[in-house]
Amino acid sequence: MVRSKVTKAKGSAAKGGRSASSSRSSGASSGGSRRVGPGISRIDQEATRTHGFFVRVGYERTSGGTWRPRHRAFFGDVSHGGKTKALRAAKEWLAQVTED
Repeated sequence: MVRSKVTKAKGSAAKGGRSASSSRSSGASSGGSRRVGPGISRIDQEATRTHGFFVRVGYERTSGGTWRPRHRAFFGDVSHGGKTKALRAAKEWLAQVTED
């Protein structure tokens, strides 16, 4: 029986290797971040016990030529009384910073 390269690749992924599609889908659940709304990202890093929402808005160029957010803040789940309250605080802060 002749195996194709595709079959071998799928077999190696099933034995513990990571395929491109599996690494994409597991990124947010294994730690890292995920975008919640414009300017708001969810951070869940088990290794550092960091859980909350990171807000960045108003990018500007630095004197070194790189870009960085003008306004940024982190809203932790524990310090705000839970995930829902932290997201609400992040959205309120973002609305306040972006007011005209």
